[in-house]
Amino acid sequence: MRVGWIGTGVMGAPMAGHLLSRGMDVVVTTRTRARAQSLLDAGAIWAKTPAEAADGADAVVSIVGFPEEVEEVHLGPGGTFSASRTPPIVIDCTTSDPTLAERIAAEAVDRGARSLDAPVSGGDVGARAGTLSVMVGGDREAFDRARPIFEAFGDVVVHQGPPGAGQRTKAVNQILVASATISTCEAMVFAVKSGLDPETVLSSVSRGAASSWTLTNLAPRMLDRDFDPGFKIEHFVKDLGIAVAEANRLEIPLPSLHLAQRLYEGALEAGHGDRGTHGILLALEAEVGL
Repeated sequence: MRVGWIGTGVMGAPMAGHLLSRGMDVVVTTRTRARAQSLLDAGAIWAKTPAEAADGADAVVSIVGFPEEVEEVHLGPGGTFSASRTPPIVIDCTTSDPTLAERIAAEAVDRGARSLDAPVSGGDVGARAGTLSVMVGGDREAFDRARPIFEAFGDVVVHQGPPGAGQRTKAVNQILVASATISTCEAMVFAVKSGLDPETVLSSVSRGAASSWTLTNLAPRMLDRDFDPGFKIEHFVKDLGIAVAEANRLEIPLPSLHLAQRLYEGALEAGHGDRGTHGILLALEAEVGL
């Protein structure tokens, strides 16, 4: 299988690496070639543009930062749909706007292809381990054909419904993640401010009813003062904005989502945009003088 790959960030690079390890031919492009060097060293082929990466591939996959970048790499000049031979399957793994996913799917159909919106969850840890959760919207037959790609980097791969369904499922995921991360950070602040040893506290609460992925994977990073991004706050603010927009469109009040959006926007304004999502702890600590 020949796969075009667009985007080699914290998650994109290891995800593409899993395709190479499974014997797929990967044609990669990203804005800065140096960021793709590890993949090129492993046997990937360099392409100058998304169109070149997509040309003649069995599928093309993008994982970039923001919806406007998704639009550019697929619908813009030099985008995948301007390739001489449009791939039969166009996949976007970015967390993006569901309505944009629907537009891309319609454009794909006009060109005799199919598009899948397939955002992922699991952060840098899951990307490196190949254990991401992949939430897919789009044509079912295309999903079945693309399954070997998804299973290269994901261990939970679920078809959620028509175009846009993958992105809407990811919005559900981010609503859950936001509340869990904020409550974990608040709990750590409470523990320290009340004179407790947070490591000792964590050994108790992480095994009871409060146990969660966030406690297991992010709380230890907080205690080590390791705020390197598995997923950046600036991107999470984008994700929460998408979820809020969808909630508003559906006319459903989600007060905890709106609160999370305000808190993360505050962390972004405080200069923590390049930190991991657990970096909101720094903003909360500043508020209480820690």
